[in-house]
Amino acid sequence: MTTRLESGVRGGIGDSPVRPDGNLKVTGEFAYSSDLWMDGMLWGATLRSPHPRARITSVDLTEAVKLPGVHAVLTHEDVPGARCYGLDHRDQPVLAIDRVRYQGEAIAIVAADHPETARRACERIVVGYEVEEPVTDARRAALDPACPKVHESGNIVRHQPVRVGDASAATADVVVTGEYEVGMQDQAFLGPESGLAVPAEDGGVDLFVATQWLHVDQEQIAACLGLPAERVRLTLAGVGGAFGAREDLSMQIHACLLALRTGRPVKFVYGREESFFGHVHRHPAVLRYEHGATSDGRLVYVRAEIILDGGAYASSTPAVVGNAASLGAGPYNVPNVAIDAYGVYTNNPPCGAMRGFGAVQACFAYESQMDRLAEACGLDPVEVRIRNALSEGSTIATGQVVDMPAPLTDLLERVRAFPPPAARITGEDGRPDLLGLPGGVANTTHGEGVVRGVGYGIGIKNICYSEGFDDHSTARVRLELVGGEPAVLVHTAAAEVGQGLVTLQAQIARTELGVDRVTVAPADTAVGSAGSSSASRQSYMTGGAVRAACAAVRARVFALAGRHLAAEGRGGRVPADLALADGKVVSESEGVIATLAEILHAEAVEETREFRHRPTRPMDPLTGQGDSHTQFAFCVHRAVVDVDVELGLVKVVELAAVQDVGRILNPVALRGQILGGSAQGLGLALMEEIQVRDGVIRNPSFTDYLIPTILDMPPMRTQVLEHPDPHAPYGLRGAGEPPTLSSTPAVIAAVRAATGRSLTRVPVRPEHITGHAMDKPSDLG
Repeated sequence: MTTRLESGVRGGIGDSPVRPDGNLKVTGEFAYSSDLWMDGMLWGATLRSPHPRARITSVDLTEAVKLPGVHAVLTHEDVPGARCYGLDHRDQPVLAIDRVRYQGEAIAIVAADHPETARRACERIVVGYEVEEPVTDARRAALDPACPKVHESGNIVRHQPVRVGDASAATADVVVTGEYEVGMQDQAFLGPESGLAVPAEDGGVDLFVATQWLHVDQEQIAACLGLPAERVRLTLAGVGGAFGAREDLSMQIHACLLALRTGRPVKFVYGREESFFGHVHRHPAVLRYEHGATSDGRLVYVRAEIILDGGAYASSTPAVVGNAASLGAGPYNVPNVAIDAYGVYTNNPPCGAMRGFGAVQACFAYESQMDRLAEACGLDPVEVRIRNALSEGSTIATGQVVDMPAPLTDLLERVRAFPPPAARITGEDGRPDLLGLPGGVANTTHGEGVVRGVGYGIGIKNICYSEGFDDHSTARVRLELVGGEPAVLVHTAAAEVGQGLVTLQAQIARTELGVDRVTVAPADTAVGSAGSSSASRQSYMTGGAVRAACAAVRARVFALAGRHLAAEGRGGRVPADLALADGKVVSESEGVIATLAEILHAEAVEETREFRHRPTRPMDPLTGQGDSHTQFAFCVHRAVVDVDVELGLVKVVELAAVQDVGRILNPVALRGQILGGSAQGLGLALMEEIQVRDGVIRNPSFTDYLIPTILDMPPMRTQVLEHPDPHAPYGLRGAGEPPTLSSTPAVIAAVRAATGRSLTRVPVRPEHITGHAMDKPSDLG
């Protein structure tokens, strides 16, 4: 364990201070974006397409405009600036122009004085459609030249090969193949899309919104409104979770358009069903893998085809493809690699960022393959992973050297060494505790068909943005006297989406400046960009920016200390070992130099700094080679499950996780990230899937889209290792995403061990376990 930096104050790095928003959220007093209110505001509503693919032949607004209480009805013709937006490609219309490409695409928007009036006005809009056959098979969209084009440019958003050695010619003693499928997972955040747009006197607009990236929203909104960015001001409203789904725009441009048209504030709040159509989801994937190895289980080659269904618009599909390709061989040494990763357009719902970002899909496939390889070689599943594990100095499939600690063998051995959970609980009569069996309170079994299984999973995840992206964050730090006491104000545009970033920024300021009283200002676009709260990057990037700004403030304080010494006749020499602690400037050799109150007087010290990680570069478009990533993070899971093989029911008895985080910044928040990521991985393994048939979502509600509850999550053992990354602030590693990768294959491996079924698709359903469904992905669903 690394010793915590001593700043003389509590609540610094290494501590777990109480979250400033914690009590408010627990008591229900926290103001989320859906709680926003302003006198005289109007309500917005959206008319959406019922068809996944159709040409628009007419739009009649007559009856909608006549409805009393309606103040504006807008279509694409009312967009004053760019008519399309997007993260990587500006390919998504603000409002549909001449066609729709997915069910739920926005066609018109309404502002009215009551939300029900706005919805009724939408129902009165008459749209003529020429319905077409949707493109829904992602593999066909990628590889069949005869497939209809979703966009004029074609169906391939990105094809990224990775080539190492000569995988096509390599031979092996043992060969295992598999075709795997990952369903469409929803981020299932708590607060639906919502926000409030307020027209401003300068002809611009102020938007209060729940988002993950204020400045990229600002850039896209301003372009579509035809306004300079400085006249589109964004402030972060209370966010009820994100997990990637708030990286893309939803109601932002629509609210601003209506506010500028009506001259009044306009509020949008999606209902839960509309939310399923209003944000992107995790890319479904079909993955074909072939692993070749020596007879003792050492990898010789990996060949893989990864097809990611991006849906109707690009969103972050190009970057997701890059992750899937570069990390597609897993955390293993492989001398020969041939991977082809495709992201494609279809008429399915748009897909983009979700926790794990391309690495989740690949991890399920390559970890399933490692279990098959272990069985074929007669090896323990942990042993086959140890024999092939990366270590510091290894190279991944892109040729990038792992130049940071990579203790995979240690992680695997530690998780294997955890004692097994207790056998099923039995009562005094010797009968099993029915509540502890699969099916739980439904009392569907008495244990006669229940079999226990154990499985393992490990994954590799990149941290921060990759492939040459100008990844940076900005922080402004102000030190001044407030009521005679030193106080710090930290201002960034970094989105607090529930991960505890507000707490961490204050921890860094306390540690670096030795001041207990720290306030974090609301995030807004009045300060430089902080990038997105995604890619497990904010502790690294905004943490690095706050630390750098604090260092600049500290340097100025030390200069003021020299002036103070000179003014007191003690000379202007400043000791070389100055530090800030307990609101004082101190020297180990000379003791207390002065208090901050004596030095600052009425003077405030403020500094703004940008922080950038070390440079990365794009993957070679033909070979995939290149130092495309900033940092790698690893987590390993062991899952223990009980499976009723007759009914197809699964109960996860225990999850154990060991993760290397480089440096623990906040122990409580870190454990929350490990547990939360594991829960989402469990959900993908056993229950979470948006059911899409012929481009139509069949379960847009939390009644039919199932997520783990407290009854589904098992007890968790966790162990955290600290091997500092020398390239990162405080040596930290991003920690939020890795548990999501490895928990899914671990759970499925345990179910396989209990049932003997191949289980090549997630989520696993009861019929896959009982044998009433074929195991081939093409027959599932």
